[in-house]
Amino acid sequence: MSDLAIDVRDLQKTYRTPFARRKVEALRGVTFEVQRGHIFGFVGPNGAGKTTTIRTLMGLIRPTGGSATILGQKIPSRAARFKVGFLPESPYFYDYLTVGELLDLAGRLFGVPKDLRKQRADELIVRVGLDRARTQSLKKFSKGMLQRAGLAQALMNDPELVVLDEPMSGLDPIGRKEVRELILSLRDQGKTVFFSTHILSDVEAITDRVAIIARGRLQAHGMPSELVQQTILGTDVMIRIAADAAVTDLTTGADRIRRMGDELSMTLSSDADIDAWITRAQAAGGKVVQIVPRHETLEDLFLRRVEEAQP
Repeated sequence: MSDLAIDVRDLQKTYRTPFARRKVEALRGVTFEVQRGHIFGFVGPNGAGKTTTIRTLMGLIRPTGGSATILGQKIPSRAARFKVGFLPESPYFYDYLTVGELLDLAGRLFGVPKDLRKQRADELIVRVGLDRARTQSLKKFSKGMLQRAGLAQALMNDPELVVLDEPMSGLDPIGRKEVRELILSLRDQGKTVFFSTHILSDVEAITDRVAIIARGRLQAHGMPSELVQQTILGTDVMIRIAADAAVTDLTTGADRIRRMGDELSMTLSSDADIDAWITRAQAAGGKVVQIVPRHETLEDLFLRRVEEAQP
């Protein structure tokens, strides 16, 4: 058995717009691998090619070129799909079903026996936090509740691979935290999770590997800790100083300047003389609260690579 849950090689997708018939290259030679048992984050700006890649992997659209396999099976593969749980972006469900009926329908489509369908549905409803909404029709669900229902249906067949397109969409901070914990628990069970998102803090917190896509091309691929630069980009500082005190001498040449009441924070450049700045801050009546070297974050990398991809 292959160690790869997903293997994408030189994937390409070209289509033409409906009226002008303008040629659009949605995917331009995308190549990456997803190891079994890993959490893989797929990030990019709107229109970058994330959903096109996922729809191609799920067999919903055909690639123009290249190849891909899921769980060792070349796409599209009916055998592989029975081992995959999928949550599309902005899922649509029948309005007048309850969440239990939705999960029962998903279980039937996968051939799950009746007794096991009921057991799994009950467990998943509690797991995604919809126990109090069991009797409500999906028409009455908020966007966040529908997202939770979509996560539950993606897990009804006890899949080996879970593919989630923007799973945090519509969720509040508590809901996002719960979904992150759910994804981590799936990895603990030996499952593979592939998810796309634009919420970089979620990617940085839980992924084993990440790929950044922009304008249909892969811009970076690897472990988050390996991708970001380890050199010091600057120094984040914070001082407390009287709200009416003049601080022009302290903020000259600084970035990310923020002042709230008596707190002043900013980022000094990497070549700034920190000792001299502290002396000036103290002379101005400021009390130094924080001095932290600033390294590149995944967000910095993302913005830099997306900017580099612009024509």
